[in-house]
Amino acid sequence: MVKNKYFKAAIFLLAIVLVNIGGQYLYTRIDFTKERRFTLNDKSKAILKAAKQPISITVFLDGDLPAAFKRLKNATSDLLTDYRAYAGTDVKVIFADPIAGLSAAEQDTAINNLYQAGIEATTLNIKNDNGFAQKTIFPMAMIVADGKRYPVKLLQNLDVTGNYEENINNSIQNLEYVFTSGIQKVLTGQHPRIGFTEGNGELSDLYLSDAIKSLSESYEVGRVDLNLIDKKGLDKLKLLVLAKPQKEFTEAEKYKINYFVMNGGRVLWSIDQVSADLDSLKGRPEQLAFNRKLNLDDMLFIYGARVNYNLVADANCAEIPLAMGGPQGQIQMAPWVYYPLLMPDTANSLVKNIDNIRSEFISTVDTIGVKGVSKKVILHTSAFNKVFNAPKMLSLQMVAEQPDPRDFASVPQSVGVLLEGTFSSVFLNRAVPAGIEESYAAPASSKPTKMIVIGDGDIFKNQVSSKDGSTFPLGFDRYTQRNFGNKALLLNIADYLANDDNLIALRNKEVKIRLLDKAKLRAEKLQWQLINVLVPLLLLISFAIFQHYCRKHKYAR
Repeated sequence: MVKNKYFKAAIFLLAIVLVNIGGQYLYTRIDFTKERRFTLNDKSKAILKAAKQPISITVFLDGDLPAAFKRLKNATSDLLTDYRAYAGTDVKVIFADPIAGLSAAEQDTAINNLYQAGIEATTLNIKNDNGFAQKTIFPMAMIVADGKRYPVKLLQNLDVTGNYEENINNSIQNLEYVFTSGIQKVLTGQHPRIGFTEGNGELSDLYLSDAIKSLSESYEVGRVDLNLIDKKGLDKLKLLVLAKPQKEFTEAEKYKINYFVMNGGRVLWSIDQVSADLDSLKGRPEQLAFNRKLNLDDMLFIYGARVNYNLVADANCAEIPLAMGGPQGQIQMAPWVYYPLLMPDTANSLVKNIDNIRSEFISTVDTIGVKGVSKKVILHTSAFNKVFNAPKMLSLQMVAEQPDPRDFASVPQSVGVLLEGTFSSVFLNRAVPAGIEESYAAPASSKPTKMIVIGDGDIFKNQVSSKDGSTFPLGFDRYTQRNFGNKALLLNIADYLANDDNLIALRNKEVKIRLLDKAKLRAEKLQWQLINVLVPLLLLISFAIFQHYCRKHKYAR
């Protein structure tokens, strides 16, 4: 009996030893969370397993941190632990505070050196017993492999109006994307080029400031003049963006765009077919919204899309500031039906989990039956809309008119479409237009490629302060202090069009943070303090009494 008892104990200890030894070579994790927050995406696993060079990741988020940033650090640590387990090479992870123990002068030098390397500091105001104190932290990481390095921004600040809790939550959701895409760029050395066209009245750098800045974190981004760029320059581009052109395109410019598409280039068409501007309505009773001649209709038709010459009025719309008169000259916000809030098609991973998109004077987009090209609607209006053909007279007096729900009862209108496949050449069996001096190959159909057509030129335009000319983040409305999904839409589109192995699924990851109800916590503070103090004591006393009577009963026999 005794031998059997010792034998079972030995077997148990041996099993524990074997499990620990096996755990050093085999990695597994059971994820019980509803949103699978602790499970790596298959794309991340594939990139990590394919890695051959050793990878070093230095996370500069360490030291004495506020609670929200400790959560970001812990989430980063958990994620990188999974990366080390799945990687096909050695992944070294270091957490460091780059200015710990340095004097003020040394800290300034260190901060400047880190900034030159792409590591930016963030200054926080932390409340303490003496009021507020400033603390400099670095919510960033540096990925190094094969002599190449890539800075990773951990704090995304996607919600301008939100507090740190909301920004940290958004950042945690985005961690897998930023690390996986960063590792991919370091290992491949590829930074796809994105060109925003200019020379045809497109949005200026000021209004594309945040779009270019946001994309520059992952891509090489610049402006492209179709009159000046040559064949070699076009071949280096991956994505061409036409953001609100206002002047007619020449046949030579269209020829270069067509050559770009035929060679597998991707295009984002953000076009206003109708000329309408809210600023032009200020100070005048009304304005005529008229058709804009861009000379792009034939190209889009052959590729499989048509941006119509109309304006969509939608009851689900953004608000604009209006001076209501009176002695104080009060400014009030009023809904403007010509600024529809667009609804992403949640069935498409390209726009999944994106908030409503703010638009301005948008037109509907139709698809054309073209062989070899698939079409998918990615953006549409609400079901409460009304479509007006241009030309159309507009007036701010329309704000005072209450729209009749019966007039706005309709079906959702498509305003953004994705085209994928093999596109026919616009210049097939046509002479080379004047102004083309180089020899461009002109195949009858393109390599497999894709493009997106949106009937609004302002959808990627950031707002600009009228006081000092400073810019606001893309998608942020300075009047209503509301953040829309325009930036997330642009980043998703860039990932989908510019990356052959796109990581859209990682951007769509959702992490739900179950925060405590702070109002309830304050109201019931004493109650929960008593529960936390007394209940453990009562349980301990109860267990002691039970143990006493149990022993007394056992040995009294």
